Amino acid sequence: MSTRHPFLSSSSLLLGTAAVFVSTCPGLAVAQTSTVSADGIAWATVIPWLPVILKGFAFDVLISFVAMAIGTALGTVAGIGQVSHHKGVRIASRWITQFFRNAPWLVVLFFCIYLMPYEINVLGLAVPFPAWAKGIVGLSFPVMGNVSEVVRGGIQSLPTGQWEAAAALGLTRKQTLRLCILPQAVRRMAAPWMNTYAILMMSTPLVSIVGVDDSVSMASSVLSALANPALMMPVYGLILVLFFTYCAPIAMLTKQLERRYR
Repeated sequence: MSTRHPFLSSSSLLLGTAAVFVSTCPGLAVAQTSTVSADGIAWATVIPWLPVILKGFAFDVLISFVAMAIGTALGTVAGIGQVSHHKGVRIASRWITQFFRNAPWLVVLFFCIYLMPYEINVLGLAVPFPAWAKGIVGLSFPVMGNVSEVVRGGIQSLPTGQWEAAAALGLTRKQTLRLCILPQAVRRMAAPWMNTYAILMMSTPLVSIVGVDDSVSMASSVLSALANPALMMPVYGLILVLFFTYCAPIAMLTKQLERRYR
């Protein structure tokens, strides 16, 4: 008897769901207006604009990569700080973590947009600080808060015997973290870290509000060029399919990692 890998069956379900959604969107647009017929005129009009929307979506992916890298670096420092023996460092790290972890992403983004300068003067040279860079910074802070909790939880999930064994070998606390604790905790942190990235990716359209040319901004430009409100459902439905196709496999891989390292 042959067995099917769970990831293959999940992928089949994913592709089937996306196909059903794609085939349904034109029907929804037809139900709203009589200007688009049921023979696929809506999609025939939208498909030529697909490279423009894909360009905006690729920029969303780029923003998510950079924001995740910055947030992971800062979050790792804050997460280690939460388990520090120094009371001041521990309290400061916890307050920073909880503040950005529970702050609305859009509000943090607005603060970064309006409080950060439009250019930075370095040795008399004016270096522009564009909106997309501010958007990356604004998304990095909430990621930092979530990654900090992931790191703290991964470190504290290990049994205390690991610390005691390292101390018995004469290792300092920094050496214990670097050589013993963090290498073991990385496996436990992998799944929630990937889940944080998926949430970040789904939040990248927020940067369109502050003037960044991402997928949502490109979709608005396409709709303005087409000047047909009946195409709103196909255009935004295409963006929804792109995000679903990108993020759903990450969620499935996250579940596999959770089962593997449980």
